[in-house]
Amino acid sequence: MGKKNSTIIDINLNLNVRGLRPSATLAINEKSNERLQNCQNVYKLGLGQSPFPVPNEVVESLKTYAYKKDYLPVKGLPELRQAVADHNIRVNKIDSRPENILIGPGSKELIFILQLVYYGDLIIPTPSWVSYFPQARIIGRHVNWVPTIKENGYRLTPEKLDLICRTDPGRPRIVILNYPSNPTGSTYTIDRLKEVAEVARKYKIVLISDEIYGMIHHQGKHVSIARFYPEGTIISSGLSKWCGAGGWRLGTFTFPAALNWLMDAMSIVASETYTATSAPIQYAAITAFNGSDSISEYLRLSRKILKAIARYLSSRLEKMHATFPKPEGAFYMFPDFSYYKEKLNAKGIYTSVELCDALLDETGVALLPGSDFGRQPDEFTLRLAYVDFNGEKALNAAALSKEEILQDAFVETNCNRLVKAMRNMDEWFNAL
Repeated sequence: MGKKNSTIIDINLNLNVRGLRPSATLAINEKSNERLQNCQNVYKLGLGQSPFPVPNEVVESLKTYAYKKDYLPVKGLPELRQAVADHNIRVNKIDSRPENILIGPGSKELIFILQLVYYGDLIIPTPSWVSYFPQARIIGRHVNWVPTIKENGYRLTPEKLDLICRTDPGRPRIVILNYPSNPTGSTYTIDRLKEVAEVARKYKIVLISDEIYGMIHHQGKHVSIARFYPEGTIISSGLSKWCGAGGWRLGTFTFPAALNWLMDAMSIVASETYTATSAPIQYAAITAFNGSDSISEYLRLSRKILKAIARYLSSRLEKMHATFPKPEGAFYMFPDFSYYKEKLNAKGIYTSVELCDALLDETGVALLPGSDFGRQPDEFTLRLAYVDFNGEKALNAAALSKEEILQDAFVETNCNRLVKAMRNMDEWFNAL
């Protein structure tokens, strides 16, 4: 009897994860590292990890508080929750209070737990970050992919969102809006945010605004949709992208007071799973979220560099006949190489996965296929993370530069691996 029950449990667990693979971004990183260990050159444009070092004062803060060993409150260190609330008021221009902040070991974990405690369909535009859909699958939630088009920057439109919701207006739903976007680098205008907010309010949607890249909007002009839909928006952020601290694993959720019941439910799950976020990292994060003149300068230079790289890569990809929305933030591009469809097919390449495999094998450039982000397999879209350069060296060079706008020469001098990756790709496509 015991063996039979065990078999039933095993089958049920298998159904939840059947067909899923390890996270695409982590898998490409491991594959790239394997090539390096085998003395094969690789240009790591797959994993979206910030190339910039953690600001010195934040590192020093971590050293200072390394001795902190006690379990902290499940919802987070009170001083950190206050710092995040102050950050929201100062940067996002929204009303924010510490009792509405939840700290977790990465925003990825918090998004997963929210889907676990809130019984609602998940709505995500395609392309979207690789983990939203698998998380919903693991939990057993229904997912609505919303098709988007390149000409619109692959953005969610209020019309398509309304179309999904109108057939069953009272159905519980979660919409994830990620901008600046991973994988496209696109963002939203204020007018479009207002329009999406109107639809979200109409259907009482729980809106997760994933703003993990908000601080590295290339113009420093990120606007949170929470300004226009404050009662239903949860802002997801953290330290990984703007503070260069991906491996530290610290994420934040900012709730409206009306959704504090959701935060309390998530805290119950947190108490039975990860317990609390690492104590020394929470103390160090206070320094990061409080900000300073030097952190502001760090961000200014980071944006300046990323903007220059985006412009440089855009010109190179255009010469390869790739089409894509111009990136406005983060460190991603989503080029479409459909121009080469016939030649790729003649080479036995019919999917974005096969195209990525060929580029890695024959040029050393590691990219991710568009199908990992919800696009059709036969669409030749790829995600390019322009992060394979020495971020510390680039920051120092940008600080010394007299140029208001960094030119191509800066990229060629300080981001040489990206330059070589583009050259290898250009030669490969030209040889088809």
